[in-house]
Amino acid sequence: MCDNMVMTAQPETRSGTRRPLRLMVKSRVESRVVHVDMLDISEGGCRIKGTQGFADVGDRVTMKVGGMHAPVGYIAWIKGREAGVCFDGEMHEAVLDHLCNAQVPDLARDTDTLRRI
Repeated sequence: MCDNMVMTAQPETRSGTRRPLRLMVKSRVESRVVHVDMLDISEGGCRIKGTQGFADVGDRVTMKVGGMHAPVGYIAWIKGREAGVCFDGEMHEAVLDHLCNAQVPDLARDTDTLRRI
């Protein structure tokens, strides 16, 4: 969880180690369906990138990542087109391992190439 994160417009310190994860994810921000690029993930949250203005700090977020539902979360910070999502619960480390290991290695390094999930 993101107990030490304060909802602001800027990134704050985080509780988990972020792992690179390059996926396009269908999600809901409040009641709107949006497609976002997931840039990294940890047990307690993730960093996503969408179109300018796709969310506001405090918006509720649900995502399906690699066929699995991520814990419900909220937008903790926004900087440009990127936003930090703080999960209400935690994603199990084994699930993170599976998601990260399932990537094609070159895609994990190439920030412009994303897989659609």
